Amino acid sequence: MSEATTFYGTGRRKTATARVFLRQGSGEIQVNDRTLDEYFPNEVLKMIVKQPLLLTETAETFDIHVTVKGGGSSGQAGAIRHGITRALTQYDAELRGTLKASGFVTRDPRKKERKKYGMKGARARYQFSKR
Repeated sequence: MSEATTFYGTGRRKTATARVFLRQGSGEIQVNDRTLDEYFPNEVLKMIVKQPLLLTETAETFDIHVTVKGGGSSGQAGAIRHGITRALTQYDAELRGTLKASGFVTRDPRKKERKKYGMKGARARYQFSKR
């Protein structure tokens, strides 16, 4: 495999960042040097990761190597999905329309809101006492 056949995409979600490398292969997915099943025991998260591949019917075409850091399991799965989407658009620009229609191209900008001083959390306040 030469470097020319490697497609790269960076995916982000919440505080997670995923670096995704697509190479021609048989459909094997490795996340942080572990198989997808080992890394994500939850079926829903595995489904989220595979969504762009199933949509574009390229699941058996590529071997995917992912390094993901930060965030929790849900954020990491979303980041990997975003990274795979970006790498697929680098592979074939024609796929962008299909992926965009399903909402995979747009990065989900939602992050945790910061806690404000004098409050319990971002919006939760301490109970008001009149007397």
